[in-house]
Amino acid sequence: MADLFDLTGQHVLVTGASSGLGRHFAGTLARAGARLTLCARRADALAETVDSVTAAGGQAHAVVMDVTESGSIARALDGAEARFGPVQVLINNAGVTATKPALDLDEADWDAVLDTNLKGVWLVAQATGKRMVQRGAGGSIVNIASILGLRVTGGLAPYATSKAGVIQLTKSLALEWARHGIRVNALAPGYIKTELNDAFFDSEPGKALIKRVPQRRLGEAAELDGPLLLLASKAGAYMTGSVVAVDGGHLVSGL
Repeated sequence: MADLFDLTGQHVLVTGASSGLGRHFAGTLARAGARLTLCARRADALAETVDSVTAAGGQAHAVVMDVTESGSIARALDGAEARFGPVQVLINNAGVTATKPALDLDEADWDAVLDTNLKGVWLVAQATGKRMVQRGAGGSIVNIASILGLRVTGGLAPYATSKAGVIQLTKSLALEWARHGIRVNALAPGYIKTELNDAFFDSEPGKALIKRVPQRRLGEAAELDGPLLLLASKAGAYMTGSVVAVDGGHLVSGL
């Protein structure tokens, strides 16, 4: 069964790989045998991710990419192909947020989140998809969505809107690109424990939120590994247009 999830020799490109889940995914994919192109805007932080992968015996290189600029994406893909050949798997992970009540948002807040989380996913998927079609060998695209694309909470209107868009974009691309052998799926994490949210979840509001998760706990980043590899590898060969929620049952909690 382990062979189904094996990515040995596959060229996988990960956006938003300079920190957080992107950095974690890089380690997971490298352990599965992938050759990695790691992309983000911050060159120094990207280098740290590459160092952590290579120190563990993996193959990775860094390419600076701004997902909101088509020219930057094209240059990054050229650099990726020059190093490891055509991209066979894309993990579309780059994302940002703005935590404010909707009445306090300004246009710049809205644009920053939608441009990165939705337009960026579209631009990278389209640019990679075009090359996959030209190559004629298919591929897999995994868009990182969120359970907030399926339900909402206060103070995150642009983020929730962007992730809902990612889910519908995933389904649209899956429909159009299936004929080319390109699978497009979405991974929708719930609340995952990270260094960035430790302080919040130690607070009283954070603890109250955890109580609303049916499993009564936060997820661990490692608990996304199996679903990620399922969608990226031949284990998910008959899956396209799927949205896989990994949330401790949060989406089915009572209203």
